[in-house]
This record gives sequence, structure tokens and C-alpha cells, in this order.
Amino acid sequence: MNIAQNIYRKLFKEFGKQHWWPGETTEEIIIGAVLTQNTNWGNVVRAIQNLKTADALSFERILRLSPQKLSNLIRPSGYFNIKEKRLRSVVQYFMERCGADFEQLALIPTEELRRELLSVHGVGKETADSILLYALGRAVFVIDAYTMRIGRRHGFLNEDDDYESARAFFERALHKDISLYNEYHALIVRLGKEFCRPKPRCENCPLNRGEFFMFQKT
Repeated sequence: MNIAQNIYRKLFKEFGKQHWWPGETTEEIIIGAVLTQNTNWGNVVRAIQNLKTADALSFERILRLSPQKLSNLIRPSGYFNIKEKRLRSVVQYFMERCGADFEQLALIPTEELRRELLSVHGVGKETADSILLYALGRAVFVIDAYTMRIGRRHGFLNEDDDYESARAFFERALHKDISLYNEYHALIVRLGKEFCRPKPRCENCPLNRGEFFMFQKT
């Protein structure tokens, strides 16, 4: 068992299934992936509920909204004027690419689709990979601030490792399994929120219990 597999085993034993990603449709998941930038999921839920109440939780209906109306609806997610532009750009990309018929994307190689997403205004690597994994069912491991913090503190990522090197670490070590990547990322977020905070709670961290392969860096 390698390092990445051992981490997953410990986290799953501690926390169990996390049931990610919240969302009833592919469009809703993509919308959520944009709105969750620089905020917590609770704020995203409130913004999505606003869109539902306004009967605007679809790509076609979002494009019919004025910038001011859309900004007001997604206000709970924070940075709403910036996110209005980003969300509109992402929606326009998908409408032009496949008309929100996501099955049309099935034959496009994942890396090609990733490059296209990264060229869309306001889409960074974490957002692109979240869309690929959770919305489009591609085996891409999502890296976030929690992953980098945990990895550096426990020594399996170096201080100079960036997003791509962290992604490569996990993708080399794990089977290309969508459900595994999905669950693993959710477990990392859970660990980051409960234990590996900016001020860490190392004494109770599940990665510091029993046999383990690393030292914790403060």
C-alpha cells in the first residue's frame, strides 16, 4: 500500500462516505463549482436556492438574466459581481460547445476538455477539475488549499510543489476511479475543516493515530 492509498484508508475509516458532490443536475453541479470559489458551501447553497426560487437554475435561464439580476441572485456566494461574469462565461462556453447536451462531450479527451475549460474566463485549475470530476464524470483528481496544507504538513508534498505536481502525486498512486477520486477529495476537505486548520488540531488528527509513515510539520 502506497502513501496515497494509506491516507485514504485512514480517512475513510475515520469519516466514512461523504456523499459529494451536492447537486441534482449536471448544470447545477457546474454552477456550484463556479460559485464555490473563495467561499464555503453553505453560502453556495443559499445562492443556488435563490436561483431555484427565481426558476433560473439552468443555463438557458441564466443567460436570459440581466447582469444585475444574476448578481443579486448569487449575492450570498460573495464576490457576486465577479462571479456573475465568470458564471456567465462558463455557461456560454457549455452552451456553445454542446448546448448543455453533455453527452456530446463524451468523445473529447479529458486533457483537451480541461484545456478548453482553463481558457474560459474565471476558470482556474481547481474549478476546471471539479467540473470534470463531479459534473462530467472524468477521472481527474481535484487539488485544493486543504490538500496542499495537509500534504506539506505531513511531508508527502514539498513546499515548492504546485497544483500540477500535487495532482500528479495522487493520480500516479491511485487507480483511475471516478468514485475514488470523488470520495478522496471530500475526505480531504473534511480533514482540513476539522483537524488540519490554519491552527491545526494535530493531537486528534486521524493521520497521527497508530502506525503512520510520516511526521507532522507544524
